[in-house]
Amino acid sequence: MAVKIARHPKKIALIGAPSSAAAFLAGSEKAPAALRAAGLVEKLQSAGFEVIDHGDCATRLFADDEEHRRARNLPAIVASLNDLKLRAEVAIKSGALVLVLGGDCSQVIGLLTGARRYYRNISLFWFDRDADLNTPATTPSGRIDGMVVANIIGKGAPELTRFWGDGALVREPDVLLFGLERLDPPEQEFLTRSPMRHIYLADIALKGANKSAQNALTQLHADTREFVVHLDTDVLDASELPSVNVPGNGGLPFSDARAILQEIVKHKNLLALDIAQYNPDKDPDGSGAKKLVDLLVDVLSARIAAEDAPPTPETVPEKTPVPATVTAEEPAAKESSEAPVADPAPEPEASQTPGVPEASAEVPAEVPVEASVEPSDADADSPEVSSSQSSS
Repeated sequence: MAVKIARHPKKIALIGAPSSAAAFLAGSEKAPAALRAAGLVEKLQSAGFEVIDHGDCATRLFADDEEHRRARNLPAIVASLNDLKLRAEVAIKSGALVLVLGGDCSQVIGLLTGARRYYRNISLFWFDRDADLNTPATTPSGRIDGMVVANIIGKGAPELTRFWGDGALVREPDVLLFGLERLDPPEQEFLTRSPMRHIYLADIALKGANKSAQNALTQLHADTREFVVHLDTDVLDASELPSVNVPGNGGLPFSDARAILQEIVKHKNLLALDIAQYNPDKDPDGSGAKKLVDLLVDVLSARIAAEDAPPTPETVPEKTPVPATVTAEEPAAKESSEAPVADPAPEPEASQTPGVPEASAEVPAEVPVEASVEPSDADADSPEVSSSQSSS
């Protein structure tokens, strides 16, 4: 039976994912608390959002796990994903924009899995300096944070590739890597063969933030398909935000990141935004948390502005003038003794994306848009965790 999901552009469903289990070092598990303490909820409410806080998942901690050097700390990672998946399912079904505060990058797997309960096809906008396309066979570190995209497209440790079920969580052509700068040789080689789209940080600097974002969203078919955004904060300029797990030289200025994210959040097909890799242990005075909160509030405010903007008036085509050779005496229609036959009703247009819920015709901004979706691989409102998902 189809499920009606009414979209609420001015509502945010907030979830904390305090995990460093997949990270390169400890500290990112403290990020949700630090961002809340910096006033995130209050500032979002002041901006005009209704914030539904779903609380924090259980904390999962970094560990060296020297016994499994090719895929470290998998039991804790899988446990964290099960926690987040259940909350994400509830949040997605509410129709609010889901905002996940991480945490390590692996948490996006739980978010995507929760969204896939209701959407058969989802695109992924991966906003990160790193491709995260390593596998246990190619990893130089064994840290799952360097393998997350590979897991999402169905490659890597079975505990993660099968977390969703059979098949890829997101198909390769539906993933766009945005802001790339650091690639390991196996990742570079993989991208030469993959249909996965990718845009380098240098190209963004060359073409400009707004145009790069618009081009990326076009490639992702954001106007016709639901998508999720993952933001790894290490893509930001390290001089402006040094408190990340894996900083690098340079990076994207906050002004460019703001412009890019504002283009993204205007799209009604955006289901969720996931923030990762901010590390409060490297931010003793809390200035980094305040910068991130201000960035998020500025960005999300563009969503309200887009929702409140008056609709663009449709252009009405001008009537074709009647040729001068037609005279008034000319009959308008041929008489017939037969009853007029009505034109057949037009065939309904096919959905552009079968199985994916679509917004109905334009409605006033204050009325939520309803979409009919079908539960994917689950029928109950309160999903159960499968044995394959909870295994280590």
